[in-house]
Amino acid sequence: MYSEDDNEDSALEEQGSDELLAADDLRLPESANILVRVHALRAWLKRRCAEAELETGVAALGVQQAMRALDNVARPRRFQAQGNPGVQNAQRHLTQVQQSLSAYNEAQTLLEDCIAHTTMGERALVEYYLSLEELIEADDAPTSSFWLEAMADVQHRVEQVGTPGEGDE
Repeated sequence: MYSEDDNEDSALEEQGSDELLAADDLRLPESANILVRVHALRAWLKRRCAEAELETGVAALGVQQAMRALDNVARPRRFQAQGNPGVQNAQRHLTQVQQSLSAYNEAQTLLEDCIAHTTMGERALVEYYLSLEELIEADDAPTSSFWLEAMADVQHRVEQVGTPGEGDE
Protein backbone atom coordinates (compact mmCIF):
# COMPACT_ATOMS: atom_id res chain seq x y z
CA MET A 1 0.00 0.00 0.00
CA TYR A 2 1.14 3.55 -0.70
CA SER A 3 2.04 5.56 2.37
CA GLU A 4 2.88 9.15 3.13
CA ASP A 5 6.48 8.10 3.85
CA ASP A 6 6.74 6.82 0.27
CA ASN A 7 5.50 10.19 -0.96
CA GLU A 8 8.10 12.04 1.13
CA ASP A 9 10.88 9.71 -0.08
CA SER A 10 9.79 10.27 -3.66
CA ALA A 11 9.80 14.07 -3.18
CA LEU A 12 13.26 13.93 -1.62
CA GLU A 13 14.50 11.71 -4.44
CA GLU A 14 13.11 14.10 -7.06
CA GLN A 15 14.61 17.09 -5.25
CA GLY A 16 17.98 15.32 -5.16
CA SER A 17 17.83 14.51 -8.87
CA ASP A 18 16.81 18.10 -9.62
CA GLU A 19 19.85 19.32 -7.71
CA LEU A 20 22.09 17.01 -9.72
CA LEU A 21 20.51 18.06 -13.01
CA ALA A 22 20.75 21.74 -12.06
CA ALA A 23 24.49 21.58 -11.35
CA ASP A 24 26.54 23.97 -13.47
CA ASP A 25 29.10 21.25 -14.25
CA LEU A 26 26.50 18.72 -15.42
CA ARG A 27 27.63 16.49 -18.25
CA LEU A 28 24.92 14.31 -19.72
CA PRO A 29 25.86 11.15 -21.62
CA GLU A 30 25.31 11.21 -25.37
CA SER A 31 22.57 8.63 -24.90
CA ALA A 32 20.55 10.90 -22.55
CA ASN A 33 16.91 11.13 -23.56
CA ILE A 34 15.51 14.51 -24.64
CA LEU A 35 13.17 14.45 -21.64
CA VAL A 36 16.19 14.25 -19.33
CA ARG A 37 17.81 17.12 -21.22
CA VAL A 38 14.67 19.27 -20.90
CA HIS A 39 14.34 18.36 -17.22
CA ALA A 40 17.98 19.35 -16.68
CA LEU A 41 17.35 22.73 -18.32
CA ARG A 42 14.16 23.27 -16.29
CA ALA A 43 15.91 22.36 -13.03
CA TRP A 44 18.80 24.69 -13.83
CA LEU A 45 16.47 27.57 -14.73
CA LYS A 46 14.49 26.99 -11.56
CA ARG A 47 17.70 27.12 -9.51
CA ARG A 48 18.91 30.28 -11.30
CA CYS A 49 15.55 32.00 -10.69
CA ALA A 50 15.65 31.08 -7.01
CA GLU A 51 19.22 32.39 -6.70
CA ALA A 52 18.29 35.61 -8.50
CA GLU A 53 15.23 36.06 -6.25
CA LEU A 54 17.40 35.62 -3.18
CA GLU A 55 19.97 38.06 -4.52
CA THR A 56 17.20 40.56 -5.27
CA GLY A 57 15.94 40.30 -1.70
CA VAL A 58 19.45 40.82 -0.32
CA ALA A 59 19.92 43.83 -2.60
CA ALA A 60 16.57 45.31 -1.51
CA LEU A 61 17.63 44.87 2.09
CA GLY A 62 20.87 46.68 1.24
CA VAL A 63 18.90 49.64 -0.13
CA GLN A 64 16.74 49.67 2.99
CA GLN A 65 19.81 49.62 5.24
CA ALA A 66 21.48 52.39 3.25
CA MET A 67 18.33 54.50 3.55
CA ARG A 68 18.15 53.84 7.29
CA ALA A 69 21.71 55.02 7.69
CA LEU A 70 20.56 58.40 6.38
CA ASP A 71 18.05 58.84 9.21
CA ASN A 72 20.74 60.52 11.32
CA VAL A 73 21.10 63.38 8.85
CA ALA A 74 18.86 66.43 9.22
CA ARG A 75 17.99 66.83 5.50
CA PRO A 76 14.77 65.39 4.05
CA ARG A 77 15.15 61.74 3.06
CA ARG A 78 14.53 62.21 -0.68
CA PHE A 79 17.39 64.71 -0.90
CA GLN A 80 19.66 62.47 1.14
CA ALA A 81 19.14 59.52 -1.19
CA GLN A 82 19.83 61.57 -4.31
CA GLY A 83 23.28 62.63 -3.23
CA ASN A 84 24.36 59.64 -1.19
CA PRO A 85 26.76 57.29 -3.02
CA GLY A 86 25.95 54.38 -0.66
CA VAL A 87 22.25 54.57 -1.47
CA GLN A 88 22.94 55.06 -5.17
CA ASN A 89 25.23 52.03 -5.28
CA ALA A 90 22.69 49.91 -3.40
CA GLN A 91 19.90 51.01 -5.76
CA ARG A 92 22.09 50.35 -8.82
CA HIS A 93 22.88 46.85 -7.53
CA LEU A 94 19.19 46.19 -6.89
CA THR A 95 18.34 47.25 -10.45
CA GLN A 96 21.04 44.98 -11.84
CA VAL A 97 19.89 41.89 -9.99
CA GLN A 98 16.27 42.65 -10.89
CA GLN A 99 17.30 42.71 -14.56
CA SER A 100 18.97 39.32 -14.20
CA LEU A 101 15.91 37.91 -12.45
CA SER A 102 13.69 39.28 -15.20
CA ALA A 103 15.82 37.55 -17.85
CA TYR A 104 15.75 34.19 -16.07
CA ASN A 105 11.97 34.46 -15.59
CA GLU A 106 11.50 35.33 -19.27
CA ALA A 107 13.73 32.41 -20.28
CA GLN A 108 11.73 30.07 -18.06
CA THR A 109 8.43 31.23 -19.56
CA LEU A 110 9.82 30.98 -23.08
CA LEU A 111 10.99 27.40 -22.43
CA GLU A 112 7.53 26.36 -21.30
CA ASP A 113 5.97 28.07 -24.34
CA CYS A 114 8.38 26.32 -26.69
CA ILE A 115 7.70 22.95 -25.12
CA ALA A 116 3.95 23.51 -25.28
CA HIS A 117 4.08 24.45 -28.98
CA THR A 118 6.78 22.06 -30.22
CA THR A 119 6.63 18.31 -30.40
CA MET A 120 8.96 16.85 -27.82
CA GLY A 121 12.10 15.75 -29.53
CA GLU A 122 15.62 16.96 -30.24
CA ARG A 123 14.06 19.86 -32.15
CA ALA A 124 12.39 21.31 -29.01
CA LEU A 125 15.63 22.65 -27.54
CA VAL A 126 16.79 23.88 -30.94
CA GLU A 127 13.55 25.84 -31.25
CA TYR A 128 14.04 27.17 -27.72
CA TYR A 129 17.57 28.32 -28.51
CA LEU A 130 16.37 30.07 -31.67
CA SER A 131 13.54 31.72 -29.70
CA LEU A 132 16.11 33.00 -27.20
CA GLU A 133 18.11 34.45 -30.10
CA GLU A 134 15.01 36.20 -31.44
CA LEU A 135 14.20 37.59 -28.00
CA ILE A 136 17.72 38.95 -27.56
CA GLU A 137 17.82 40.49 -31.03
CA ALA A 138 14.31 41.98 -30.87
CA ASP A 139 14.05 45.73 -31.21
CA ASP A 140 12.26 46.03 -27.89
CA ALA A 141 14.65 43.71 -26.02
CA PRO A 142 16.23 45.16 -22.88
CA THR A 143 19.71 46.51 -23.48
CA SER A 144 20.90 46.00 -19.93
CA SER A 145 24.18 44.14 -19.83
CA PHE A 146 22.85 42.17 -16.84
CA TRP A 147 19.77 41.02 -18.76
CA LEU A 148 21.91 40.13 -21.76
CA GLU A 149 24.44 38.32 -19.58
CA ALA A 150 21.71 36.21 -18.01
CA MET A 151 20.28 35.36 -21.43
CA ALA A 152 23.75 34.38 -22.66
CA ASP A 153 24.04 32.21 -19.57
CA VAL A 154 20.77 30.46 -20.52
CA GLN A 155 21.94 29.98 -24.10
CA HIS A 156 25.17 28.44 -22.86
CA ARG A 157 23.17 26.03 -20.71
CA VAL A 158 21.04 25.03 -23.69
CA GLU A 159 24.23 24.36 -25.66
CA GLN A 160 25.63 22.39 -22.73
CA VAL A 161 22.69 20.02 -22.21
CA GLY A 162 20.76 20.44 -25.45
CA THR A 163 22.34 18.01 -27.84
CA PRO A 164 24.48 14.94 -27.43
CA GLY A 165 28.19 15.61 -27.24
CA GLU A 166 28.02 19.41 -27.08
CA GLY A 167 28.67 19.55 -23.33
CA ASP A 168 31.88 17.52 -23.73
CA GLU A 169 33.92 20.16 -25.55
